[in-house]
Amino acid sequence: MNYLEKAKIWRDNPKLDAKLRVELEAMDDAALKDAFTNDLEFGTAGMRGILGVGTSKMNVHVVAKATLGFGRYLLTLDNACARGVAIAHDNRHLSKEFARISAEVLATLGIKSYLFEELRPTPELSFAVRHFGCVGGIMITASHNPKEYNGYKIYDETGCQSVPKEAAKVVAEINKITDYFDIDHSKNHELIEYIGKEVDDVYINEVKKIILRPDLKKDFKVVYTPLHGTGQVFAADVLKSVGYDVYPLACQMTNDPDFSGVKSSNPENKEAYDEAIAYAKEIGAKLVLATDPDADRLGVAVEHNGEFVLLTGNQSAALVFDYLINTRKEFGTIPADGYLFTTNVSSTLPVAIAKKFGLGVKITLTGFKFIGEKAREMEQGEGTYVFGYEESYGCLISDCVRDKDAIQAILMLCESAAYHYEQGKDFVEALDDIFEEYGYYKEGIANFNLSGLEGAAKIQRIMDYFRNTDITLSGFDILAKDDVKLGVAKDFVTGVESKIDLPSSNVIKYYLNDNMWFVLRPSGTEPKLKVYYGVVGTCHDDADTKLAKLSEQVLSIVKSIE
Repeated sequence: MNYLEKAKIWRDNPKLDAKLRVELEAMDDAALKDAFTNDLEFGTAGMRGILGVGTSKMNVHVVAKATLGFGRYLLTLDNACARGVAIAHDNRHLSKEFARISAEVLATLGIKSYLFEELRPTPELSFAVRHFGCVGGIMITASHNPKEYNGYKIYDETGCQSVPKEAAKVVAEINKITDYFDIDHSKNHELIEYIGKEVDDVYINEVKKIILRPDLKKDFKVVYTPLHGTGQVFAADVLKSVGYDVYPLACQMTNDPDFSGVKSSNPENKEAYDEAIAYAKEIGAKLVLATDPDADRLGVAVEHNGEFVLLTGNQSAALVFDYLINTRKEFGTIPADGYLFTTNVSSTLPVAIAKKFGLGVKITLTGFKFIGEKAREMEQGEGTYVFGYEESYGCLISDCVRDKDAIQAILMLCESAAYHYEQGKDFVEALDDIFEEYGYYKEGIANFNLSGLEGAAKIQRIMDYFRNTDITLSGFDILAKDDVKLGVAKDFVTGVESKIDLPSSNVIKYYLNDNMWFVLRPSGTEPKLKVYYGVVGTCHDDADTKLAKLSEQVLSIVKSIE
């Protein structure tokens, strides 16, 4: 069917949600084409899209269909009905409704659910899956996206987001469902069990086990903001309970789906910190911590010489890991078979640290589900999980959770800060010490927003160009290239091609001289092409120069492709 035929089916169906019907009646042809040409698909972090009417939007009918498909897949697994599914949601528009309809669809299938009564962080949902011995989990969230978005993540029995092989089975079940409106969610509601504080307490107690030095001085002020999201439930209280002097930013501690008290809901964006930094200066705080709306990502700003410096996700991960591994060495608790986990678009500085301390390193595709998958393998005797991180402001210390966890990150980052303050150093100075030892690692990212069908076609043309063209860069030697979609790694020095041990994904990575690199990857959750870079310099200026030179040349090639 074309988009007009699909729109007519929705318009003619009496079960169409009343608010969505009003929206549909007001749409012109361009809007109809955008809303009904494609179906919303699962990407790197599940299903995510703009709220609204249509098969390509996030709405109650799309969520019900996804849950019916997920439920039918779960019914193929052992004892799924009794084991049940844990469900949580963030602060966004319709999140609570989407969580409830998900529980109701599962109940009608005979599957029990543990539904958080109010908003909760994504990492707690991951924890709850394992805590209750569930067969799966659902998290309603659009993470750090703007207020117009919502999303739907699915989890396996280990609390890890479903990896491609299993997600494909779910998608196959979803695709069998042709009628968005013939989905019953009226039966067996007694199978829905509401949960809350009792799970919070168990999760928080487990998270606190990561603390290494409980007796450090904590005589510095910390400003915390959840950016209106799920961190408001208990993140500040966790820090206070172990002795930190925390000042929550009141204007952003509210459950506001419009994010009206903050300029950005994404801690990767500088403007997300404006109000928090102003408050920190007012009260003399040394740290500003910001978690994204579902509290799996942590952003950090540190006071240095009277001004606040924002750390990247790569930098905060390096600081946490360097502190963690040095402390564990001091205590003699580094496992002989320990591993560091990261992704192929993240900084390689922690990799260099890991190798110094004798840890193995496993590199995955973008998406913490792949790190969670590796953590599961560790349980089967292939090593010991020590630390995992990705560049997008996410890390995990204890694998009691199988997703990135900003609550854990807050605790370990504050402990690291306290340790360095005792040594008379702030995070900027501590990071410089790491650079001095390992090299000045710097990374960058460029986003090309290319929305709609035309944008998707252009992204494909760009990827095809880099896939099929031998590019050259002035001042850089291209040593090797990974084409993850084709599953081929080519060494340009030897001419040897080999197989890549990663799931197929539309990602291309170039390896350059002196441990430098860049990656092209279409986003799995947004209509954009992402280009990542990493360089290593002999000093800050040298690294900055290399990064600017590399990004200028790569972006020039990208922009030249029509």
